[in-house]
Amino acid sequence: MSGILYHHERWDGTGYPEGLSGEMIPLTSRILTVADAFAAMTSARPYREALEEDKVLEQLKQEAGKQFDPNLVEVLVGLIEAGLPAKPEASQTASGKQPQL
Repeated sequence: MSGILYHHERWDGTGYPEGLSGEMIPLTSRILTVADAFAAMTSARPYREALEEDKVLEQLKQEAGKQFDPNLVEVLVGLIEAGLPAKPEASQTASGKQPQL
């Protein structure tokens, strides 16, 4: 529950509901904050198109140490730059398995 409750806290302490900062913010909340921001920026919204991944990574890096846990941003950026998670190919079925040829 605390993961969701505190996911609007900011690394620099200017978030809410408690104004927690740094590692006082539960790890689950810090993870959710970075993941939620990435998902929001890379998804199309009624008021804007999805942002390109390189722009999103740059924004996350700019906010590392302010809004986001800098270590978690580093981990996420590293995973994405390494090609993880692997994006499913168009030929994959809904179950995620490659079709038999």
